[in-house]
Amino acid sequence: MTGKGVTAAAAQAEVYRAARQDKPWGYELIFAAVEGCYVGKIIHVNAGESLSLQYHQQKDETISVLSGQAQIEYGAAAGELASERFGPGDTIHLPAGALHRITAVDELTFAESSTAYPGWREDVVRLEDRYGRTGTTAP
Repeated sequence: MTGKGVTAAAAQAEVYRAARQDKPWGYELIFAAVEGCYVGKIIHVNAGESLSLQYHQQKDETISVLSGQAQIEYGAAAGELASERFGPGDTIHLPAGALHRITAVDELTFAESSTAYPGWREDVVRLEDRYGRTGTTAP
């Protein structure tokens, strides 16, 4: 036995390259996606670009700025959004149902961890989108 009761045969490490998903505002690197458990992403947003005003029906997210500056809008309803400037180290937890939008003040990189129940990739409701994706789950 090795470690906390795990046998060497059962503890199979997996080495892989993070999947890159290009977006109209930048790109995301999905470095962890364990269905039914969690998802980890590094997200880069080009200066001046903005993610959708969106919410998730089931997915919880925690976002932490790694570099750059972000303007983050969040709240329970579109007319009631708080807006805060975030810099490196600033972190926000967004429970399912919380509206949010992130705008890059300058080149922005942030880490996102979220829950990953089956269907997590389609769990986005876009209320506003600069890139014609309102109401879709398109990347």
